[in-house]
Amino acid sequence: MKYPSRRRKKAKRIFIAIFILALLIVLAVLFHLNATRVLKSVAEADMRSITTVAVNDAIYYTLSDEVRYEDLISVKRGESGEILAITSDALKINRIARDAAYMSQQNLQTMSEGGVEVPLGAFFGVEAWAGFGPKIRMKIIPISNVSCRFVSKFEEAGINQTKHSVYLEIVADISIIMPSGSSNFASLTEVLICESVLVGKIPETFLQADLFGGGYSLSPPAG
Repeated sequence: MKYPSRRRKKAKRIFIAIFILALLIVLAVLFHLNATRVLKSVAEADMRSITTVAVNDAIYYTLSDEVRYEDLISVKRGESGEILAITSDALKINRIARDAAYMSQQNLQTMSEGGVEVPLGAFFGVEAWAGFGPKIRMKIIPISNVSCRFVSKFEEAGINQTKHSVYLEIVADISIIMPSGSSNFASLTEVLICESVLVGKIPETFLQADLFGGGYSLSPPAG
């Protein structure tokens, strides 16, 4: 009559073993998910810093020669001095946007070749520990798409005066592929190129219109 008792004890042991195994699996999955999330966050922050430096260096190189307002914008006036038209030099604008996008792309590839440095604490999946411990270099595969466009902004600068500012806007869409997973983010950099105070009433059509049209986009080569 002891057999039923033995069976119950054996079943109980099996149940406990299965429960412990399931608990360990759940804890391992949670640890992996937390560690992956923290690693992505740290790597993305490092890559954002690299992107900012890469884009700023590209802008500095592209605009090493000072660009004046008159180099990009032409203002046509009537006989009484009123503003009739505001046009842009499409050739120069496209060249600057193309060069800035190309240099940004090249800088990103070069600066990210060494990977990113991740503190050892980040691998434990606890955000409070993410900044502690020795730095471990983690290999990444960055995929970037850089787009550049000029932005025109008009602001009232006084009686019958309007300040016209020209900005270069660079958007870098970054995808990071890491052993722990992938991460995507976008970085926006806007730089003032030139500005001028225009005297005279500006037609509403120019205030509302996109003076520069589209932009220039540079994607990574296929394959």
